[in-house]
Amino acid sequence: MGGWEKIGRGVLFAAAMACLFLGVCGCAMQRKLLYFPAKIPADVVVRVGAEHGFIPWKNPAGQIIGWEIPASGPIQGSVLIVHGNAGCAIGRDSMAQPVHAAAAVNVFVLEYPGYGAREGSPTKSTLVAAAEEAFQLLPASSPRYVVSESIGTGVACELAKNHPQEVAGMALFVPYHNLASVAQRRIWFLPTYFLLLDRFNPEDCLKSYHGPVKFIVAGEDEVIGPASGIRLAESYDGRKDLQVFAKAHHNDISAQPPEWWREVFSFWQNASR
Repeated sequence: MGGWEKIGRGVLFAAAMACLFLGVCGCAMQRKLLYFPAKIPADVVVRVGAEHGFIPWKNPAGQIIGWEIPASGPIQGSVLIVHGNAGCAIGRDSMAQPVHAAAAVNVFVLEYPGYGAREGSPTKSTLVAAAEEAFQLLPASSPRYVVSESIGTGVACELAKNHPQEVAGMALFVPYHNLASVAQRRIWFLPTYFLLLDRFNPEDCLKSYHGPVKFIVAGEDEVIGPASGIRLAESYDGRKDLQVFAKAHHNDISAQPPEWWREVFSFWQNASR
């Protein structure tokens, strides 16, 4: 074996070891890179919630699992909001308040484990389990709608897969078709697709669901990229409406006015007839 060949193999081996090291570190730390919870001390969380217009939403064990804005008139349904990977549920009043103003619905915002004052750690399994508990607590006597933001797309679509007849409609803000593909696009220099632990796959989940879905895409989404959300909408074979805000960035579109939400409710209700 020639000297240059030995050097070449040595460089390849070193590069492979470096990639392996980075991959192992990525597996160990990736959830800290994926979830960015805002923490609120338990002894002040109710006061902070009230400042944002919420009352505590508790499970039968008395634990606060999120926040509620009760309907102002005869209840016509419930809306469950599952938010993105940063902040916490209390910070989603800009999403919840317009929904509440648009229709006589109870609005609930789920608090993920490890966010706000809620105990636990965020993973795919804990987020989906929390959403499952929350959905089961919504009154089944009236329509139940699910609204998601960013990483919450995966949570919402898991609910749709598990409850294809019970979820009356969905609105997915800045959605994605497959989280592993999005992660690979952002961290292109590692085999991220294969290393990702929390493998949300909305495109696959929606194969089991045929209710009305509103897809809302930011045309200049610098986090997910618009192509992933458009692909999810195009692959969905149920009743759908795709809206692209051409000049919007990832965090620009989740706060829509009540008039916009009234059109969404009309789409959900008319598509269900």
